Amino acid sequence: MGLIPNGMKRSDLHEASQMNEMKVNNSFLNTVSGWHISGDNVMIEQMPIFGGYAGGAEETAICDVATTLATFAAFNGDIHLDGPIHIRWGNTTAKDTIRVAAHVACAMDYNTDVLLANQYYTVSGSGTEMCLLETAAQAIADTASGRELLSGVACSRGVAENRTTGLEARMMGEASSAICGTDVETTNKILNRLIDQYENKFATAPPGKTFPELYDIDRSVPCDEYLAVYEKALATISKCGLDF
Repeated sequence: MGLIPNGMKRSDLHEASQMNEMKVNNSFLNTVSGWHISGDNVMIEQMPIFGGYAGGAEETAICDVATTLATFAAFNGDIHLDGPIHIRWGNTTAKDTIRVAAHVACAMDYNTDVLLANQYYTVSGSGTEMCLLETAAQAIADTASGRELLSGVACSRGVAENRTTGLEARMMGEASSAICGTDVETTNKILNRLIDQYENKFATAPPGKTFPELYDIDRSVPCDEYLAVYEKALATISKCGLDF
């Protein structure tokens, strides 16, 4: 059978999601089985909830490790896509969820050679400095703890329509590159300073603007206003100790 024009290729990542917490259903099993039969690359997602059924940081980390191992041992996945979610804020960029993700990645990276990814859900919306700071903090932690793939960014918790742009992904990449080679102690100091810049603002996080308001649609480039916000965010992160 030939490939469907403009459809997914076998080399593309086919993503399926485990259920919370540490559960799957027949739909998931059937989907993953079909992809394996077709010879596709399979990425399996699971987002443990900090403060939910699993409990606090330690318990959520244990749950996270278990679901990560299940991706490879039980479902023969190629990549595990993580993303601990804060039950109160619905994001991955809170200090507690970043801490869970970082410890889990370090443990997996130290003891295995599997491929690890992480998802990005900010509280604030695109076009805001806060969104870029949230993104940078998680990218720093993910990179320093050994993750191979960063998947983002879903601004406004991923639920607001048309409020994600490519510039957040650019920040994700720049922060990741900048932290490479930095020792753990220095990385933690940078993270503590950076997270302090935004974590107390979750309840009043700015919604930001839509993609057409932030980008030149015809040229697919960010507008000058957003570029100025981006430069301001870089300056703020630099003051926290990260050298771009």
